Formats: sequence, C-alpha cells, structure tokens
Amino acid sequence: MEAEICLPDPGDSHARRYTRSYRVKRGWVKNLWIAASLLMLCFPLLPFVLGLGLLTSLLSFAILDETA
Repeated sequence: MEAEICLPDPGDSHARRYTRSYRVKRGWVKNLWIAASLLMLCFPLLPFVLGLGLLTSLLSFAILDETA
C-alpha cells in the first residue's frame, strides 16, 4: 500500500516548516547545539554553561526566524 503524500496548505501558518530551506536551517541549528553541548561537557562551569546556553538559544531563534 502506498503512503499518501501530504502537501501543506498554502494558507497554513506553518507552511514554511515544510520547505527545503527551513530543513537546511534546522540542520544548522542541530549542529550548533551539538557543538555547544560538547563545549559544555568539556568546560562544566556553571557561568560558562549558562552563557553558552543562552547564546546558543539566541542564535537558534535568529537562524530559524521566518523573516530571514
């Protein structure tokens, strides 16, 4: 039995999440978090971990921003 291909509704507010460019950006964010997590494991100091976590969150939102 063949799986049905779902095409997003153009009026859907989440339609951008199905585009190729958004998937590429999600890949960048995943790699950014992996790198940040490795740094956090290498340097387990609370100020460093909190600062890097906040910076990584900010960069993630900036990368995935729909206006860019």
